[in-house]
Amino acid sequence: MRDCVPASCSRSMDFMTIKLSSLGSVAPNRKIGHHALGSIPIMDASKNSDFKDTWLVVPCYNEATVIREVLENALKTFPNIVAVNDGSPDNSAEEIHAAGAHLVNHPVNLGQGAAIQTGIEYARKQPGAKYFVTFDADGQHQVKDVVRMVERLRAEDVDIIVGTRFGRPRQADDQVPLIKRLVLRTVVLLSPKTRRLGLTDAHNGLRVFNQKVAQEMNIRMNGMSHASEIVDQIDERGWRISEEPVDILYTEYSMSKGQSLLNGVNILADGFLARRLP
Repeated sequence: MRDCVPASCSRSMDFMTIKLSSLGSVAPNRKIGHHALGSIPIMDASKNSDFKDTWLVVPCYNEATVIREVLENALKTFPNIVAVNDGSPDNSAEEIHAAGAHLVNHPVNLGQGAAIQTGIEYARKQPGAKYFVTFDADGQHQVKDVVRMVERLRAEDVDIIVGTRFGRPRQADDQVPLIKRLVLRTVVLLSPKTRRLGLTDAHNGLRVFNQKVAQEMNIRMNGMSHASEIVDQIDERGWRISEEPVDILYTEYSMSKGQSLLNGVNILADGFLARRLP
């Protein structure tokens, strides 16, 4: 049985204090809405042993419909996954537990940035952990892309690799919905650091990084603007960075939870505030 860890939610020292406890009662195993995700590519389970040094960090808020399928598929390749249930009022925690992933609970919703920071802090304390991945809970990210990115990180002189939806220009226009494409392009245009680093998709949630980055990363923006904060830290701390073209699965389910133009404005506003923090 995997660990279940509630986080105390205290951020007074710029990190989440984690305390161990038991899960208590959980719902029995049951089927979930597989139709919501469509067809997820299944990876070869024999690769599982190749990635014992890699931890996936999966922030989760109200993803009970899909989270078990997402985790079960990823666990076929990556045996070490910690999912952070960010105060979900649905039964996301039970679905995470049933999937067999490590579970950390936030008693209240703190936002994706806080959930990622909690997950990284949990993962980096685990024996043998060398590589870390931020991976979405809604089924948009693909395991095959993570495999490729981890293998690159092992072989190349880089500290962090960020996925990009715009690595294949022709495909990107068809793959990324118009509103989202406009938001993402606007973020790049308005961010000098993003342009200086040569990033084309700074708000792509699929990232792979090494122990150095995991130890130094300190996300203080709780909401979606944590991506801009990560870009700031890449620039300020001199982490060696590269991009990797990835394919994002846009399903009806994931799009119903996706970024609107208003959310894009909020990301920019929060990013401005993040740069003013001491």
